[in-house]
Amino acid sequence: MSMPKRIPVDFGETFPYGLFAVSEVVMARDFEKSTKTNAVQTMDDAHGLPVWTVDVMDGDPEARKADRTFTIKILSEKQPVLPPALPGLPFTPVELDGLTAAPWVDTRTCSAPDEGRSHRCRARQGWSFRCIGVRAPKNMPGAGSATTQKAA
Repeated sequence: MSMPKRIPVDFGETFPYGLFAVSEVVMARDFEKSTKTNAVQTMDDAHGLPVWTVDVMDGDPEARKADRTFTIKILSEKQPVLPPALPGLPFTPVELDGLTAAPWVDTRTCSAPDEGRSHRCRARQGWSFRCIGVRAPKNMPGAGSATTQKAA
């Protein structure tokens, strides 16, 4: 049996407390092809679409501090537009369409053994999320008027 690299997941089950954009949508820079003077955008290998990123915060009140904010990659021909922010909220509530997750091992907390001490590894399971569209949550006021950007 072969497991897919990216697993389709339901937004509501993955983020039951909601998700909030804390940055603007920007192009994902291809660090191998870019130079100091010429930024080249990352293209998704599987779909051939440009990759955009947005920093988000999970609304789960029990999320660990290290897991609370992360970056979502958006596959879209055109730069996605976030829905309008709601008055009085510091962040923009969003929902993601076509959400997929890919597991990875986060080894940033591992350290080499010090003299006289054993190796300390606090590796943990990490997730990389991608989507094809971003929009206002369905239950938010004015959600019907938000612009949705989806990849073809």
